[in-house]
Amino acid sequence: MDRFDAMRVFCRVVERRSFTLAAEDTGLPRSTVTDAIKQVEARLGVRLLQRTTRHVSPTLDGEAYYQRCLRILSDIEDAEGAFAGAKPKGVLRVDVHGTLARHFVLPNLPSFLETYPDIELQITEGDRFVDLIREGIDCVLRVGTLQDSDMIGRRVAMLEEVTLAAPAYVERFGMPAHLDTLDGHRMVGFRSSATGGLLPLEFQIDGTVREITLPATISVNAAESYFAAAKLGLGLIQVPRYHAEAALRSGELLHVLADYPPTRTPVSMLYPRSRQLSPRVRVFIDWLVKVFAGQNAAETEVG
Repeated sequence: MDRFDAMRVFCRVVERRSFTLAAEDTGLPRSTVTDAIKQVEARLGVRLLQRTTRHVSPTLDGEAYYQRCLRILSDIEDAEGAFAGAKPKGVLRVDVHGTLARHFVLPNLPSFLETYPDIELQITEGDRFVDLIREGIDCVLRVGTLQDSDMIGRRVAMLEEVTLAAPAYVERFGMPAHLDTLDGHRMVGFRSSATGGLLPLEFQIDGTVREITLPATISVNAAESYFAAAKLGLGLIQVPRYHAEAALRSGELLHVLADYPPTRTPVSMLYPRSRQLSPRVRVFIDWLVKVFAGQNAAETEVG
């Protein structure tokens, strides 16, 4: 194993905090990973990793060496990718918001993989905090305002939001016509993954944003459950329009308070601040920007 490959193996061990997981990520036998680290430590004459039966962590020297390795490997990747015709290759690990991925990302993936046939895309699905370094993930696709200062984000879209109610709800509570007439109405509560509290409904009126929290007889923390509860007539909800198009067409849900729309919701790709943007991540983000732009244009024409 040459020095650059050994650096890559070392970085993966540090990021995964595990020889076994690093071996799985790199496709190498665990014994090869272990020997590579031992050889690096012997060549440098320092201990890079602190090992216990359950945990692997970098020493102070190991952390310094890790940061240097990241810069060197990034420079090599950029240098090789600078030649005309060279395309990114290797494993790209992406964590995505499930509903968003199924509507925008997955249907368009064949075109991306045709353009970049040497990229192996590994997708996990969630809507939770992800420790990209520890979990070996390159980037995440998330909906909402960015809060994590340890991450760098690039906005790829702004989603139109709508307020919805089921016909059964309107029959029971009436059709809301104005924000000042919401007394007696209910909402389906959505719990923030960051705070655990209920997110308020949000409306724009006369250029300002007004937040209203209604009583919630049910609260959830997953998008599909939120949507399903609304269909059952359990309360008002606010979701991206793309998610509701089929239900609006079928009449399962009704667009209410259309004169007071919620603010648009940002969609962003996030990656660790400690890493330079790799060519694989860069082309994936550029591609996503085009996918969302094309989809939004198409929906505007249909609307």
